[in-house]
Amino acid sequence: MRKLFVTLSVLLPIIALALGLLFHPYWFWLFALIIPYTIWGYYDMSQTRHAIARNFPVVGRTRYVAEFLRPKIYQYFIESDTDGRPFHRIDRSMIYQRAKNQVDTMPFGTQLDLYAEGYEWMNHSISALDKKQIDHNLRVQVGGPQCTKPYALSVLNVSAMSFGSLSKNAILALNGGAKMGGFAHNTGEGGISPYHLEPGGDIIYQVGTGYFGCRAADGGFDPVEFKHTVSHDQVKMIELKLSQGAKPGHGGILPAKKNTPEIAAIRKIQPGIDVDSPPYHRAFSTPIELLQLLQQMRELADGRPVGFKLCVGNPHEFLSICKAIVQTGIYPDFITVDGGEGGTGAAPVEFSNFVGMPFREAVSFVDNALTGFGLRKHIRVIASGHIVSGFDIFRAHALGADACNAARAMMIALGCIQALECNKNSCPTGVATQDPILMKGLVVENKTQRVYNYHHKTVESFIELMAGAGLDHPSKISRRSISRRVFMNQVRRYDEIYARVPEGCLLQPETTPNEWKDIVGMASAERF
Repeated sequence: MRKLFVTLSVLLPIIALALGLLFHPYWFWLFALIIPYTIWGYYDMSQTRHAIARNFPVVGRTRYVAEFLRPKIYQYFIESDTDGRPFHRIDRSMIYQRAKNQVDTMPFGTQLDLYAEGYEWMNHSISALDKKQIDHNLRVQVGGPQCTKPYALSVLNVSAMSFGSLSKNAILALNGGAKMGGFAHNTGEGGISPYHLEPGGDIIYQVGTGYFGCRAADGGFDPVEFKHTVSHDQVKMIELKLSQGAKPGHGGILPAKKNTPEIAAIRKIQPGIDVDSPPYHRAFSTPIELLQLLQQMRELADGRPVGFKLCVGNPHEFLSICKAIVQTGIYPDFITVDGGEGGTGAAPVEFSNFVGMPFREAVSFVDNALTGFGLRKHIRVIASGHIVSGFDIFRAHALGADACNAARAMMIALGCIQALECNKNSCPTGVATQDPILMKGLVVENKTQRVYNYHHKTVESFIELMAGAGLDHPSKISRRSISRRVFMNQVRRYDEIYARVPEGCLLQPETTPNEWKDIVGMASAERF
């Protein structure tokens, strides 16, 4: 190939030049076209970075073109409606249809394999209800014994996504949709930006390990800055992020391309550099200190609900927090449980694929742990992890959740096409980018309506599922409500797979179930 290229690169320009001189000047155009490829080819032969291009000049470059096009071709022409990851086409189409207020019914039956291992379904009732019998403004009161300003949280809300990770237009549309629909918008760890406040929607202010929005000069927690940040009337709840599903145990990532001067000013950091939030908190080091920080935040926030978010890792560490709650009497008002499958932005491959407890196990474990320590009645559980449909909300309630957060589904409602470029600042739909040119493609007014439509229709579908199960309130959904095929000819209900524990059983050694004794014994309120 190299010899052929060298031969042609010498002969073809000479032939084209000769033809132009001997016959007609138009042949000089062929000479002009050949010369750039000749120069490019000699560059490929001399460069040392790409072996294929070095050995096969110019032609070898087609490999990189094919690599660039492969995900697009695969998504649109090769994969089936049920094969796409992380969201298959059925889910994406449903979100688009609901967001655009189009028909979202399915013709000719399901495309899912009902006899495949892992298939799940809801158990409906012969005594189904008319959906008109159910309150369509489904909310859960968040606020425990020490909260003086409880908040009525929707059953579906916008999960944590920072300004920086998302564009300002995306933030404006998400918060505008939250304002229209009366649901909450979590800020993500990037703090509260003007674009969270402008539309007027309810805000859950998230505090991460970087303490953006309440950051001291040394990078620690600043109570004065925190009090100022949460003074906005729109701030309804405060969430302390311990870890997240995309990269638990790692800390947040903001690539340098997305760290604009505006974002850096909001976060009080240096612009134009990669921002890796620490994997741990500097404001506490023990379970008791964690609860003391939450109590301090609640007092600074004038009694608003405070809680924490985590992707469950070592089970005994969560039980350590439970023991600390029992010992101190300081109650978080809510706990957000993120599944290991979550994630909207940049994450190391190993952390995204292999770290953190998956959603189903995590929610059922947290619900059982709080129940076992007699704490469940005071603390709300919010589930976050691949929430897309009304069935996903129903399943989360069956596992023990009181409400749900959705991140990627809300991005798709904004117009995200799952291009998988969230970490490159090149999102083609203007959702996950700070490029002003790409951002213009996202028209805030239009996408605000779409976010509202998606939320409204998805909550409506959840209500219809409850009616079909003969239930008039989410609190009546139990683990008996969902069945799962665990093998070709074996089916188990959730209450058989994720067995519930008796109220208060983990408080005494003699009542602790055998399968819990080891991790309860490892747990301590004084250390993680």
